[in-house]
Amino acid sequence: MSTEPAAVSDEKKPGEGAEIHEGSEDEKLQNARKQIEFYFADSNLPFDKFMWSLHTANAEHWVPIKTVSSFKRMREYVSKGHEWIVKALRTSKELEVDEAGENARRRTEVQPPKGQFERSIYAKGFGDETSDLQKKLEEFFNQYGETNAVRMRRVDGNKQFKGSVFVEFAEMKSAEAFLNADPKPSWDGTELLIMSKEAYCDMKIKEKGLTGKTAEMRKDSIATRKGFNAFQEMQDEKKGKGQKGKDKPNPEVWLEFMGSKIRVQEEDGGSVKSENVPYIKGATMKFTGCGGDANFSEMKTPLRERFARVPYIQFSKGDDFGLVGFDKALTEDEIDYVKTNLKTVNSNEVQWSIPEEDEEKQFQIDRANFAARSALSRSQDRKGASRGGRGGGRGGGRGGRGGRGGGGRGGRGGGRSGEKSQSAAISEEQSGEKRKRAVEPDGGPDTGVRGQAIPTIAPSKKAKTDAAL
Repeated sequence: MSTEPAAVSDEKKPGEGAEIHEGSEDEKLQNARKQIEFYFADSNLPFDKFMWSLHTANAEHWVPIKTVSSFKRMREYVSKGHEWIVKALRTSKELEVDEAGENARRRTEVQPPKGQFERSIYAKGFGDETSDLQKKLEEFFNQYGETNAVRMRRVDGNKQFKGSVFVEFAEMKSAEAFLNADPKPSWDGTELLIMSKEAYCDMKIKEKGLTGKTAEMRKDSIATRKGFNAFQEMQDEKKGKGQKGKDKPNPEVWLEFMGSKIRVQEEDGGSVKSENVPYIKGATMKFTGCGGDANFSEMKTPLRERFARVPYIQFSKGDDFGLVGFDKALTEDEIDYVKTNLKTVNSNEVQWSIPEEDEEKQFQIDRANFAARSALSRSQDRKGASRGGRGGGRGGGRGGRGGRGGGGRGGRGGGRSGEKSQSAAISEEQSGEKRKRAVEPDGGPDTGVRGQAIPTIAPSKKAKTDAAL
């Protein structure tokens, strides 16, 4: 399969109608139009924060053509002049241009894309990046049908091309045509590794041995586009307006996590947006060979002697491996310390390693979500306590069953009740291996702080996580 197939017109299938010669003026006009149509498309506009700000800048959704023409992918056409670009846009069926030729807008309302995940594929084997690789990739995949987006996958941090892409086709039949092509698609004479995006998710989940809710969260993180989402923004705004006049909005809760401050969402009892979670490479270690169980207290003892903040441990009972998360990237000396001083888990000798990037990223997102639930729970507890009324006196007042005093059956002093609660929390900390969830100790006013009581969290059937306060 050639890596540089001939361009195919939007309106014509291969072999039908007039042919547009490669490099001709008509082809350049068509390519310029297609590029601007992409900026306005359902698959891009609501996920591109800058484009969305242009789209919503005025009530009629006109966007300055000169602004769009200045984008990186339009540079090769700018030298042809503004009128040339306007001429290209006037042939569009998706966009319209105003009479003055200054602005363009969509002909239809923006719609939430449906079936993106199902229409997307994964392909690997494209070698090193070149300056024109994006264009060549688009031409290559357009052989099989119209594409909404060809996204080159990159390494976080240095943005190096991974040699693989996610491609979203406009129609399901095009995705199927690519996956079922005979002979199989190849690049520079080498057959590509190809599969549906769903199959790719399942492969990664199986490789990492994930099950249950952890596997679902991992799949969602791959399937869902990261970053700005106009539909989510509008939904959040609508929820905020709907609460006006009913009750005062809840105060914002923020989480200090691995050096970053993250807004806690109220969904799922406390969560964070995955794109807001910083990825700290090398802040996680993986142990293998524990024999299906792990005693958190025993693991923490040697770690307390070296690390100021005891690491967060995630382990699923029955698995032969687990993850230990630290609050910063580890040095070689710190890695050696863990390997030397924590040679056994559950009386079994374990092997220590640094997890792969994808696994470490998801683990840090899991940590942040766990900390968010704890932070939101404490915030709500404080809000309830602040409504103490007459119970705001010497320790909880006559709160009744959690009424105005917010202190349960605490009596006028509420002292014994409070002491019992704190004692129970300490006991639970000391026998961490018996509980399913614990507080993620990542500092800050709304996260697990040393000495605070641990909020009650419903146990999970599978995942067992722990961290000392």
